[in-house]
Amino acid sequence: MKLGKVTLKIEYVHVIYFVLMLLLSIPLLTLAAELQPLSITMEEYPYPYPVHLLPLTIERQDLNMAYMDVHPVGMDRGKTVLLLHGKNFFGASWKETIEVLTRSGYRVIVPDQIGFGKSSKPNIHYSFHLLAANTKKLLDTLGIDKVMVVGHSMGGMLATRFTLMYPGCVTHLVLEDPIGLEDYRSIVPYASLEELYKNELNATEESIRNYHKSYYVKWQPEYDEYVKVAARWKLSAEYPRLAISSALTYQMIYEQPVCNEFANIKAKTLLVIGQADRTVVGKARVRMELLPYVGQYPDLGKKTAKLIPNSTLVELPNVGHVPHFEDKNKFHQELLTFLQRK
Repeated sequence: MKLGKVTLKIEYVHVIYFVLMLLLSIPLLTLAAELQPLSITMEEYPYPYPVHLLPLTIERQDLNMAYMDVHPVGMDRGKTVLLLHGKNFFGASWKETIEVLTRSGYRVIVPDQIGFGKSSKPNIHYSFHLLAANTKKLLDTLGIDKVMVVGHSMGGMLATRFTLMYPGCVTHLVLEDPIGLEDYRSIVPYASLEELYKNELNATEESIRNYHKSYYVKWQPEYDEYVKVAARWKLSAEYPRLAISSALTYQMIYEQPVCNEFANIKAKTLLVIGQADRTVVGKARVRMELLPYVGQYPDLGKKTAKLIPNSTLVELPNVGHVPHFEDKNKFHQELLTFLQRK
């Protein structure tokens, strides 16, 4: 009987010890789950392919433009595709598209524009002309004189400007749910740089996630990667520098429309439009009564296709702002078919 009591006491002690250890481990588990700071040039963040740096001097500042240069796997078509990322993305977001293109025989150049990704985040006058000129310098440095340009979201505005500035360089142009299909100055009330900067500083992980969720018809766990990157940037001591850079590029988008020049594009053009996309840069500032009439991508896609002389429109049903994520197979199929057009 005594032995039974002793055994019971020992087991009781073991239970108490286990519970105490579990309680003590909770803060450590919570700490491990917390987001860790990420430097604003993403040194700690792995890209899918080696990253190179192009030195640039802009407004008397020595800067670096990061890029990936990925060569074809197996067959080499002797052609190069230039991928231009969106405002809330960076070069690594093209990972699966790069793989599809290189396995199909294309060389792929993927820059992080100045102000984005692993590139420098300077306080300068941002313009699509400047970003296009930087991109052309990169191509010249790599000895590439002809490219097929693919631009997503903000990258579509840049791709348009690049094609207009360097028409002899671009053989094919692909605009994937580009922003700027309408002139935001006529529909979005003006916001000062100080207001835009404050918005960046005040953003939270939750508000960033809610914004990203508006891009998609159906949210998938893998999309959260881009939310976490933005949230981790905010934990960096250097974040204010990125915040002003981001505010300046919002100002660039607002003040430098390209939609009035679509008729001047000479290159063969593919427009890929997610029919559920309703993106408007600065949408929170649009008057309530105008909301049903702005960011209507099904209508904007048709209108733009009529403006660009040699264009093909592909409409993707039940797809939002990022077809190369949300309907990747269809997007890549249409992309490869178009790139092979003579």
